[in-house]
Amino acid sequence: MRLDVNALGTFHRMAREGAGLAAGRLTHMTGVETRVGVTKLNFMRRREIRRDFAESETNVGVRVELSGAIEGYSLIVFDRDNVIRIVETLLEEAEPDSDLDIDPGEFSRMEKSATTEVGHIMNSGFIDGWADVLETVIDVSTPEFVEGESAALLFDDVAEAPTDDDLALLFQSTIEAVDTEISFSHYLFPKRSSMARLLERLRTSDGIEYDKLDGFDRMAERGAEEIAKTATTLTGIETSVEIRRLNFVSLETIPEQVPPEKLVSVAFEFEGVPSGYLLFLFDEESAREIVDAMVPASIDEDGFGEMGTSAITELGNIMASGFLDGWANVLDTTIDHSPPEFIHDFGAAAVDPVIVKLGADQEFAFVFDTAVVADGREFGCEVYAIADESDLERALNDLDVDRIEGTPTTAEFQEVDTV
Repeated sequence: MRLDVNALGTFHRMAREGAGLAAGRLTHMTGVETRVGVTKLNFMRRREIRRDFAESETNVGVRVELSGAIEGYSLIVFDRDNVIRIVETLLEEAEPDSDLDIDPGEFSRMEKSATTEVGHIMNSGFIDGWADVLETVIDVSTPEFVEGESAALLFDDVAEAPTDDDLALLFQSTIEAVDTEISFSHYLFPKRSSMARLLERLRTSDGIEYDKLDGFDRMAERGAEEIAKTATTLTGIETSVEIRRLNFVSLETIPEQVPPEKLVSVAFEFEGVPSGYLLFLFDEESAREIVDAMVPASIDEDGFGEMGTSAITELGNIMASGFLDGWANVLDTTIDHSPPEFIHDFGAAAVDPVIVKLGADQEFAFVFDTAVVADGREFGCEVYAIADESDLERALNDLDVDRIEGTPTTAEFQEVDTV
């Protein structure tokens, strides 16, 4: 199975179109104004899906099986509180004089029926959007209500859901209700043979062998582990990789994923095969925690001070070297990176310079993102590696996947002298 940017770009447009239709239908049903959140194509393993649900409350899903142009399963997932809000809205409209009292412990038959109907209409919105983009027909089974406190109860009986070892392409979209707390996520689990046929139809170039992309994901995972190890050594704060995944996204949606708060970022441009940008993004409290661990009393009230800024940029510099050297060793190539650029700004402004530069030449990008977190400390770091699409295609086509596990990183570093 081979894929290219044109095919994945079409999939992304399908997902956005479907999310728009689904949002419109939810608004029509409930009278609640909605908007489409972030839409991604995720390349994920089952263990990464499990993390999405590890700390969640009970989830409710409505699942349908697809046949025709796309085969697989489409699943709408709500947390239970959101389902209750939606069902209350619908039942109040149907019986305005009734005194509704939804049992927090168990759904009644009527409540399950209302939830299933909402989920079915939402699923149909997504699927109709895909069919419109593909100019084809996709058939849908009778909707199935599922409920559980873990991903296992929602996904484990879906044959097309990814295993712990295999990388699967998933569609994931979020729709949010304006000025309310109602939101939910959508997943498409396509059958691999069905996806292969679509990719073959949509490709406009030789593209990338799918197994090479799986190798790139494993390579990036090792890079994330190297970052965590480096952060532990330099700060003395025990850190680990919590969440990591490979996404295919529209560049313009990346700033939407950034929290609207004061952030510190350390950005690098890297050149070679592949080229692109590497970004370490800290919330302000985490950045202060790191600097305090490295150079105590270096932060002033208005900023980070010269020593604090120097410490955090040097930490980013060494983490970038470990991450990119690992890539270069596996790919048997050379990757150089620029000096670090320190940015202390609100929300999207911390990533906009990178997006503007890349956006001049491409609309979409493979983005590897991860979260590095400290054990028992207020320290978290989001890492974005955004590769130039043409360089990445060349690099992956030359990738020897057998080199990944046996090739070490060779980055050497010493503790930062900030005195």
